[in-house]
Amino acid sequence: METKTIYREEYMKKLQNYKDKKIIKVLTGIRRAGKSTILEEFRKELIKNGVSKKNIIAINFEDNNNKELLDAQKLHDFIIKNTDPKCQNYIFLDEIQNVDGFQKCVDSLFLRNYLDIYITGSNSYMLSGELATFLTGRYIQIHVLPLSFKEYITYYGENDELKKYNEYAIYGGFPYLINLEKTEEKMQYLDSIYNTVIIKDVINRKEVNDVLILEDICRFLFDNVGSYVSTKKISDTLASAGRKNSVHTVEEYLNALLESYIIYKVNRFDIKGKQLLKTQEKYYLSDMGLRTYLLGKNYSKDLGHILENIIFLELKRRGYRIFIGKNDNSEVDFIVENEDDYIYIQVALSVRDEQTLMRELRPLETIPDHYKKYIITLDYDTNNYNGIKQISALDFLTDRCKL
Repeated sequence: METKTIYREEYMKKLQNYKDKKIIKVLTGIRRAGKSTILEEFRKELIKNGVSKKNIIAINFEDNNNKELLDAQKLHDFIIKNTDPKCQNYIFLDEIQNVDGFQKCVDSLFLRNYLDIYITGSNSYMLSGELATFLTGRYIQIHVLPLSFKEYITYYGENDELKKYNEYAIYGGFPYLINLEKTEEKMQYLDSIYNTVIIKDVINRKEVNDVLILEDICRFLFDNVGSYVSTKKISDTLASAGRKNSVHTVEEYLNALLESYIIYKVNRFDIKGKQLLKTQEKYYLSDMGLRTYLLGKNYSKDLGHILENIIFLELKRRGYRIFIGKNDNSEVDFIVENEDDYIYIQVALSVRDEQTLMRELRPLETIPDHYKKYIITLDYDTNNYNGIKQISALDFLTDRCKL
């Protein structure tokens, strides 16, 4: 049976914009987010627009048929031998981090003006160290996330958006899920993603010694999305449950999860002092389906934090720099940087209760500047409270409402 895919328009536009420009296109993101499929669709467009298949080389380094090319020098020689310097050639290197010493290989290939290079990787480590040194100013990172809610309902249809949002909040947006209908199949697929990422990108690469501690840290983070977290708090929580650990170990494992794009860290920002704070960060997940897999479907007590996580991912998709706001003793869920302006955002499941509305308005009302301020809720209501706009989360997620 043919695998169904979704055309990822926003990512395709970015690739088309950078096509033939002297810059390496680096697609990053958690495994199974759709990086390989996006490049496959882009290759199809190249061929449709007249590029000969002879001028395209595509190598997936997780395919055992390509194991000979895991040697950086052999890979380099293969590409040089099989490309024509008299015309433009397109090089696609999928999961390049599997090639030991790939940085020097890519750097050398970049010197050839007839090669247009596209690479993907499933951990941020590939963009640190030598690659950053070799390619500073010569690559553009395109970060790929699982399906947005807008992409999700474009495929499934726009009838009963709230019901579809609830499904999306449970199973997430990993693209291949559109091929699975039964709950059991979806959970098995999420299981395979979780274990593949944990084993390949964390345990093996970081040589993790205590897998149970790593899984406990995952469970803690998944259960505390949108809450202030510190390595000491995680360490103390594990210790109280009988899991001996050190703050250093927690910090190492936490960094490994960040590098594998399983979680994202958001720092606090002092609104009055206009400076970053170094304590009490928040962590958000790359996809809510992983949370459902690890913690189970009984997640109703955290619907507000789940909405907050989904809003965070949408803000990230749109390219904002995102912070958590501190204004004296009050908190603002998100501050996003938009060119030279800031936008302040509170996220709440509902503000139809007057006390809840007052609680959400208060942090925004005490901010002395005149930048835009929003409350985003799952209510269908839209309101304006002395310049603070209440908007529907579904309108925001489907791009019907711009910030």
